[in-house]
Amino acid sequence: MPETLRTEIQVAAPQATVFAFLTDPDKILRWLGTATTEARPGGIYLVSVGDKYAARGEFTEVIPVHRLAYSFGWEGREEVPPGSSLVEIDLLEKDGGTLVRFTHSGLPNEEERVAHEKGWNHYLRRLATAATGGDPGPDVQADM
Repeated sequence: MPETLRTEIQVAAPQATVFAFLTDPDKILRWLGTATTEARPGGIYLVSVGDKYAARGEFTEVIPVHRLAYSFGWEGREEVPPGSSLVEIDLLEKDGGTLVRFTHSGLPNEEERVAHEKGWNHYLRRLATAATGGDPGPDVQADM
């Protein structure tokens, strides 16, 4: 049965800033990896994490500064191939910043849900640091 992970993180930055860090390839590079994105329904989502792992999908929903959704999967990984799962990110104004509500559904089993939860929590913390002007430092997760 498909698995879903849900997590949230508070970011001390406006929604527009966080949205830019989720869609602008130059900003994505600061916390996640090299990216090619076309933030519009049907547009490409392609990220190389640590130049080791390539994630690919397609944007299905884009509501500037409020919501993103895109299909997601890994090149060369049978368990979660490109486009096989769905990432949904809601950005909510809260406490002078942005609450990032993150959902990743369609994962094939509990093992993949746990692995993706570990990875996403790591990268969402890096996003929170970068979006507030900080330096998240070297990405040790990508070297694992």
